Amino acid sequence: MKQTIIDLKRRNLLKQSLFGLTALAAGTIIATSAYADELPELTEDDPMAIGLGYKKDTTTVDAAKQPRHTADQQCSNCALYMSKSETAGTCAIFAGKHVSATGWCSAYAKKA
Repeated sequence: MKQTIIDLKRRNLLKQSLFGLTALAAGTIIATSAYADELPELTEDDPMAIGLGYKKDTTTVDAAKQPRHTADQQCSNCALYMSKSETAGTCAIFAGKHVSATGWCSAYAKKA
């Protein structure tokens, strides 16, 4: 019967730990980018979207219902919006959904 000896030298333990952490980080990045491509689009009839007055197109926002809205405000220049695409991205408020770059909601916060 063959016995396996576990190498507990500090240097080898650190090497294996760093390799494991690197592999885990790489896997997370790949999984996150693949997941972002599969997100469903946020619709205006979503309960959270209704609550925050989300509109897919900022030009359709009713000024009487949303007095804080101005014509230059849209998701693409909001601090909560992130995207590499010109048409849609993700929002910290609407987790798990794509939002339109030309959209708007009452949580709008201008990018600094």
